[in-house]
Amino acid sequence: MAMHYPRRNSRIKRKRSIGFRARMRTRSGRKIINRKRRLGRFVNAADKR
Repeated sequence: MAMHYPRRNSRIKRKRSIGFRARMRTRSGRKIINRKRRLGRFVNAADKR
């Protein structure tokens, strides 16, 4: 019986898909960042890890 480990995902893949640089690449991504900054929120949770 194989054990399944939770959250077996790559940090690099996570950063590339939802990281700060990935958000800044597109216009809508920049909108997301600016909206979060306006709310005074920590800008990107993916960069924390």
